[in-house]
Amino acid sequence: MVQDRFHSIDLFRGLAILGMVLANYLAGVDWISPWFKHAKDTGFTVIDLVAPMFIFAIGLTYARSFQHRLERDGAGKTYQHFITRFFTILGMGALFGAGQVLLGADGLTINWGVLQAIGVAGLVTLCFIRTPTWVRLVIGLAILTAYQLILNAFWLGIVLSNPHGGLLGAISWSAMLILATVLADLFFSPNHGPRKLIGASALAFFAALMLTLWVPISKNRVSMPYVILSLGLSGLIFSACHILVEHFHLRSRLLVLWGRNPLLMYLLHLMLLGFIFLPDIPAIYAQAPVWLVILEAVVLLGALTWVAWWLDKKKVYFSV
Repeated sequence: MVQDRFHSIDLFRGLAILGMVLANYLAGVDWISPWFKHAKDTGFTVIDLVAPMFIFAIGLTYARSFQHRLERDGAGKTYQHFITRFFTILGMGALFGAGQVLLGADGLTINWGVLQAIGVAGLVTLCFIRTPTWVRLVIGLAILTAYQLILNAFWLGIVLSNPHGGLLGAISWSAMLILATVLADLFFSPNHGPRKLIGASALAFFAALMLTLWVPISKNRVSMPYVILSLGLSGLIFSACHILVEHFHLRSRLLVLWGRNPLLMYLLHLMLLGFIFLPDIPAIYAQAPVWLVILEAVVLLGALTWVAWWLDKKKVYFSV
C-alpha cells in the first residue's frame, strides 16, 4: 500500500535522525568505545552509516516531491523552491559551523558539517532529477568514479583536513544522493518495487566489498566503497523497515514523530548539545560517569521527542 510506503519512510527517517543525534552526543564522551564513534580515517563503524541513511531518506522522496510540485506549480516555482530549500540548509550549516569555529570547538579553523554536504548534494542532484533513472545511475557512478580517481591523485590531503571531506568531499556526497534517487525509483516502481530495491541494495553491498580490495573504505575520504556500501546497507535497512510496516504492521510512534520533522530535530539537538559542550567542563561531558551520560541522553531525547510530538499535534512539519 502507498500509505505503508510513506509510513516506512517516516520510520526510517526517524531512525536515521535518532542515530545522528546519538552519534553526535556520544562522540564527545571519552570512554565510549571507538566502535560507536566515527572511524579515524580508513575503516567503517556503525556510526559512519547514520549520515548516509539520512541522505538515503532524502533520496527516497526527492524525485516524487519534485514531480508533485512540478505538476502543481510549474517548473519555475518548483526549481525556485528546491534551490531555496537546499541553499537554506547549506546556510544553516555554515552558521552552525562558524559558531563552532568562533567558540574554538575541536580547534578547527573551518567546520564543514553534514548540513553543508546535504545542501550541496541537493543542489547538484537538482540538475539531474528530471532525467531518466538509468541516466542518473550513469551520472552518479561517473561522478563517484571521477572523484575517487582525482582523490587518489591530488585531493587526499585536502579532503582529510576537512570534516566530512569539505567542499571537495561534497562531490562524493552528491553522487550518493543521486544514486539514492535511483534506488528510490526502484522502490516505487509498480512491479515488485520493494524486491527490486532489496536486490539492488544487496548488489551494492557486495560490489563495495569487492572495491575495498583496491580502494580503502573511509567516511573521512568519502571514498567510493564507502558511498556504495552505505547505500547498500541503507537500502537493506529501509527494506527491513518497510517489511516490518507492511507485513507485520509495525507502528513506531516515536520514530515516526522524529521522521516527520528530521531537519528540526537535527538543528535543535545541535543547540541542546551546546549546553553540555560549551561550558568545557570535562566532568559533565567528556569524562562524565555512566549514570550522567545516560541521564543527559534521556533528557536530550526526551526534549526532542516532546518538541516532535507538539509539532505533530499542531500539524507543523519541517522536512528536507
